[in-house]
Amino acid sequence: MATQSPFSWLGTFLQQLPLSQLRPPLWALDEAQRRLLSLVNHILLQEPEALARLARQKGSVIRVQWRSWAVDWVATPAGLFDVAPPRAPADLSLLLTQTQPLALLQLLLQGDKPEVRVEGNVQLAAEVNWLVDHVRWDIEEDLARLVGDGPAHALAGGAQTLVQALRQFLLNRVAAPTQQAQP
Repeated sequence: MATQSPFSWLGTFLQQLPLSQLRPPLWALDEAQRRLLSLVNHILLQEPEALARLARQKGSVIRVQWRSWAVDWVATPAGLFDVAPPRAPADLSLLLTQTQPLALLQLLLQGDKPEVRVEGNVQLAAEVNWLVDHVRWDIEEDLARLVGDGPAHALAGGAQTLVQALRQFLLNRVAAPTQQAQP
């Protein structure tokens, strides 16, 4: 006998929210973009090949858009990203085609890449694809700088186990309604 979750109302509630009409303040979007940019640059700094590839694309503007939100970044001569000047034309536009937040989250939890419509410079698109496929954040290395190698390894292992358990739980919750609907 399956027990209904006390949070089953949450799925219905989220589907009824007028998310397309919700707009965070511009200062919050700008701050979120700058924080994301700092994280991406930090990750890029850990991979010399990524820096070299991106440096070859210096001055190129990349626009990443999901629904009504977009970030415009420019490749710097150092092989990092910076916020593109206002109204700079994009050399490469990447549009995430999945518009439903929960479906996008499900794809990401499964480890799949969401569908992306690509327009613009083919060489730049190939470099961005290489970055997505090959650059990974070594969070254990960053933790080791703060707490030492042993504790960092233990924390990273525990976090990885927790993330895997959460991912499996969420995937099972998403798969359960579709399996119940089938005879």
